Amino acid sequence: MSSVLIVIVLVCYFGVLVGISYFTSKGANSESFFSGNKQSPWYLVAFGMIGTSLSGVTFISVPGAVGAGGWHYYQLVIGFFIGYFVVSYVLLPLYYKYNLTSIYRYLEYRLGFSAYKWGAGYFIISRTLGATVRLYLVINVLQIFVFDELNLPFWFTTCLIMTMIVMYTLKGGVKTIVWTDTLQTVFMLLALVVCIFSIKDVLGWDWSSMWSHLEHKNMTSLWGTDPLKKDYFLKHILGGAFITITMTGLDQEMMQKNISVKSLKDAQKNILSFSFVLLLVNALSKTYRFE
Repeated sequence: MSSVLIVIVLVCYFGVLVGISYFTSKGANSESFFSGNKQSPWYLVAFGMIGTSLSGVTFISVPGAVGAGGWHYYQLVIGFFIGYFVVSYVLLPLYYKYNLTSIYRYLEYRLGFSAYKWGAGYFIISRTLGATVRLYLVINVLQIFVFDELNLPFWFTTCLIMTMIVMYTLKGGVKTIVWTDTLQTVFMLLALVVCIFSIKDVLGWDWSSMWSHLEHKNMTSLWGTDPLKKDYFLKHILGGAFITITMTGLDQEMMQKNISVKSLKDAQKNILSFSFVLLLVNALSKTYRFE
């Protein structure tokens, strides 16, 4: 695929996102911007969270982790899965009980306004740093494979992507993000499936020979059984659970979409269904590490 065609696809893709923003922001007010009027469909939130949780970093880095340590990373994923149950049955009931828009308001109720400001402040700092790293990675990939060939500088690519992101998120708030995250997840999963089938066809393998090659390169080992090593299964599972609790359950961006769902029961269905799908998607993201 030529660089020009890729740019056209990107522009069309962002055009669709802006179109979604336009339609979802009709009649928008401050309540719909921050909470989606508590009308977000739980199944859309669940599906969109797949793309939000994985991101381009996971798409690029997890296959490398499999190449280095087999499927031991999947122990973390199992921990993630356990952590979502804690989020669903411990944290979400608190957020709905107090009808929170900002989850850090709970800190104010328990510990005072100063705790609320510190919690919100740490979120802003961590989200800014984390989003910067993820955005840099994605833009850098586009720069190397597409925009360098068109002789466009990195700063121009960055400004272009940032402008388009602001265009579709600024107006509609969380109501727009629920729908755009769903679209982004569709394309991310589609790209993942295309990668798997493309690599399989290029290498001329069928599914059984593919697994045989993975076993031959020691990439199918799942459990780390040595307590003295960093990939010991109990360390990974407990670590993964706490990562989910802190990076999802205590993260305003992730939870804002969940508390925009109409009821606690629907929000819990969203989290639990998402956690099961995440097991499958992470398995797929490891499978295309063949070379």
